[in-house]
Amino acid sequence: MDRAQQLSEFLKNRRARLHPEEVGAGTFGDRRRVPGLRREELALLAGVSVDYYTRLEQGRARNVSPDILDAVADALRLDADERAHLHNLAKPAGARKRPGRPQRVGPEMHQALDALTTVPAYIIGRRLDILAWNDLARLLIADFPTLPVAERNMARLVFLDETSKDLYPDWETKARDTVSNLRLDAGRHPDDPRLATLVGELSLHSADFRRLWADHNVRGRTRGRKRFVHPRLGELALDYVAMRAPDDLDMTMMIYSAPPGSDAATSLHLLSSLTAPATGTDSLQTA
Repeated sequence: MDRAQQLSEFLKNRRARLHPEEVGAGTFGDRRRVPGLRREELALLAGVSVDYYTRLEQGRARNVSPDILDAVADALRLDADERAHLHNLAKPAGARKRPGRPQRVGPEMHQALDALTTVPAYIIGRRLDILAWNDLARLLIADFPTLPVAERNMARLVFLDETSKDLYPDWETKARDTVSNLRLDAGRHPDDPRLATLVGELSLHSADFRRLWADHNVRGRTRGRKRFVHPRLGELALDYVAMRAPDDLDMTMMIYSAPPGSDAATSLHLLSSLTAPATGTDSLQTA
């Protein structure tokens, strides 16, 4: 989880993905031994010296200005999430936010969660920890109250729980989205030791995680559609929206719903009939 190493790997990965023809960089002549742009080509596109870009890519540049980072991001054709990730990784150590106190779900968030009685919803925090949930989320995704606190984590559920591939018929997409979100968290908190431990454990036990983590994809999903397979109700195609807490940008409420009159809406109604009072949270959630 070393920040300089993350920055170096991210820049190399994104440079390797650019085809010279895409950016008009076909003037260096000889046959390429590696994919993507050369460092000198990227430096030229970004308007910086080759030596400076080399130091940046090696994680040796200090106090890189936002303008230079934006120029490099433009040259690499990064999207908004990738650009933010680059800026986070390049921040000086003293400017980076360290993980603070344990995250607590405030009463207003609890009230909002408890009011959602007809749709699955849960609150996710740093490292993709599951901080709170309602009954339908418990019945659809995982029986959170029975899990040890350390295992209430979306990445652990996706990569270490064998039943996840039964729950998500589009498991590869779910896995890729999960890793992309975890990468964003690593960029915001590169010095988080608990995140480093999580990444190490997932890397050790899951070849799929190692493969996807090496892609360096970063993506913050705010809306979309997810398919689930419930053991009693069959397949549900649900729309989701992610809503960040106003006082903690590392805390998000995920809400799943279905269009009125759809088969999925009928399934959600049936699922709600199975609920027993077990809405929950855990005040011992780690920082």
